[in-house]
Amino acid sequence: MSAPPPGSAGTPPRTTGPLKNRLPVYIGTAVAAIAAYYFYNAGGDPTVARKEMKHDASRASASIRDELPGRGKETKAGAEEAMARAGSNIDSTVRDGKSRIAEGQHKLEETKDKTGKAIMGKIDEADLKVENEASKAKSGISSWFGGK
Repeated sequence: MSAPPPGSAGTPPRTTGPLKNRLPVYIGTAVAAIAAYYFYNAGGDPTVARKEMKHDASRASASIRDELPGRGKETKAGAEEAMARAGSNIDSTVRDGKSRIAEGQHKLEETKDKTGKAIMGKIDEADLKVENEASKAKSGISSWFGGK
């Protein structure tokens, strides 16, 4: 009996240690490549690179939030609902303002009429008084010359 050849079904696979997870290496390489990209585009200035990276990250985050299922429809519905409420509030405010203006105009007309009547009454009184005084004076002067 000789030993079975290596790789046959009877022998365990050859290992030199525990299995290695290469995911951290891949993630680290991706992060380094992204950092190098932003650093290169910023002309070597780390603060500019950091600002560009934050700007792109926030833009990507907003884009992803908008792409979530139902999110855009909910936002549209909420915006339309808010606009409808604001529109109805504006409409009611305009109606109230118009009714107050109409009331003010009506009161102004009433006051104008009352004041006009009072002024015309005083003018008529003064005119009557002047006419009476004029007729008295005329009769007094006529009496001097032999008239009534």
